[in-house]
Amino acid sequence: MLYSFWRLLSLVSILHCVAALQCLPDQTETLKRFKNEFQFSSICSDDTNFLRGVVCDNTTGAVTFLELPGGCIRGTLRPNSSLFELSHLRYLNLSFNNFDSSLLSSAFGQLKNLEVLLLSSNGFAGQVPSSIRNLPKLTKLQLSHNKLTGNLAPLVQNLTNLSALDLSFNQFSGTIPSSLITMPFLSYLDLSDNQLTGSFEITNISSSKLETLQLGNNHFEAEIIDHISKLVSLQYLSLSSLNISHPIDLKIFYSLKSLSHLDLSGNSLTPTSMNSDIEFPKDMEVLLLSGCNISDFPRFLKPLKKLWYLDLSNNRIKGDVPDWLWSLPLLVSLDLHNNSFTGFRGSLDHVLANSSVQVLDIALNSFKGSFPNPPVSIIHLSAWNNSFTGEIPLSVCNRTALDILDLSYNNFTGSIPPCMGNFSIVNLWKNKLEGNIPDEFYSGSLTQTFDVGYNKLTGNLPRSLLNSSLLRFLSVDHNNINDSFPFWLKALKNLKVLTLRSNRFDGPISPPDEQGPLAFPKLEILEISHNRFTGTLPRNYFTN
Repeated sequence: MLYSFWRLLSLVSILHCVAALQCLPDQTETLKRFKNEFQFSSICSDDTNFLRGVVCDNTTGAVTFLELPGGCIRGTLRPNSSLFELSHLRYLNLSFNNFDSSLLSSAFGQLKNLEVLLLSSNGFAGQVPSSIRNLPKLTKLQLSHNKLTGNLAPLVQNLTNLSALDLSFNQFSGTIPSSLITMPFLSYLDLSDNQLTGSFEITNISSSKLETLQLGNNHFEAEIIDHISKLVSLQYLSLSSLNISHPIDLKIFYSLKSLSHLDLSGNSLTPTSMNSDIEFPKDMEVLLLSGCNISDFPRFLKPLKKLWYLDLSNNRIKGDVPDWLWSLPLLVSLDLHNNSFTGFRGSLDHVLANSSVQVLDIALNSFKGSFPNPPVSIIHLSAWNNSFTGEIPLSVCNRTALDILDLSYNNFTGSIPPCMGNFSIVNLWKNKLEGNIPDEFYSGSLTQTFDVGYNKLTGNLPRSLLNSSLLRFLSVDHNNINDSFPFWLKALKNLKVLTLRSNRFDGPISPPDEQGPLAFPKLEILEISHNRFTGTLPRNYFTN
């Protein structure tokens, strides 16, 4: 699996932060003057926390490594800041601080020993100063999630040692210079979410070392796809929402034999891409084709034995889900929501049950009939807004890893399975379920959301709900529950939402002693309309 170099940088940061400080007094004084230029949050205000991300050279005592904790700084970074006096810096990370839309200072060009410069999510605005070109040793540059503008060509001149460049989520415009693509050591390039246009033409394409390329959410021309298909070293490619005028033919990616991650979401694909048995890269692990105007299930997926994440959501795929899909040996996450699927090919008892899928989203489709036995390792199961009928399979109770179960907006009948206390989130809203709510919420139940509204349930609220100390959302509205007001729920200290409307609750709404503390300390929503409650509504219910 391809790991982002930013994750590796985090590891490097951790290792450096445990190094002992051996800084010269003048270097420590410079750092303190830099600190005094800004407002600091309470967690970073003392010198110990501030200096935790500082490393000095064992021989010279000069600061070579500076990483400030994210969320600490607020203020303007001025050109005469003490920061720029630390001329021996090799690693500088100021990311995730707030510099109040400061211009990116040309004084960064004074730090000629910098090898790593990380300035993401800082609020910097305006053009990147040309002095950045004065940092010839720079290998990693991250300026993402700012408000930077201008063209790329002047920015990357002379930075021939770059191995990783991230300029995503800014307002850069113009075209991508071909010299950027063929930088001798550049393996990671993220230009997504900008205002880039046009294409690029590379004459010496074989010199490119790019392994990761992200260009999504720009305004390129269709020709750019042809040039990208020649970058044979690519392993990770994200081209989501390119806004190009022509559909993309997947055949163009045949030559990228090392590709393991491909994101084409938000682009239109040619129909022939789906209908032909194309030879897709065999090492594909992640494939994202959401919102690609696909109407037929892609047959080329069948040989992809290493695929573990597949997203075909927000398309127009109709008919049955093929049975071979569940045989992909490593498939862990599958998103098919918002299509027009109607069923599953194969036996409902076995087709999904033996799959390796752990996260399954088939919501917003047209599935009919009985619900299949879910995969044994399922963790997250979302099937809301379909037309499933029959009973909820009892096999859900044998899925010990299952944590989120959403079967709302269907036509399930019968009773609620007795294991609902096993799951963190249970949503069975708007079905046709009958009988009592199972009184089987065991001690230490992890349930946080329990929604069974708009069914045909009867009986009382189960007192074992008290075992669900984490319960925050409880909805039983629009049923036939016959009970008194559940004062006993006040023991659930985390309860924020309680909806009882349109049932057969009766009796007083106020406890015998109205002078006591608020019964539900965190309650934000209380719905009790269309019942048979009597008495007065205590004023102290609304204190918070």
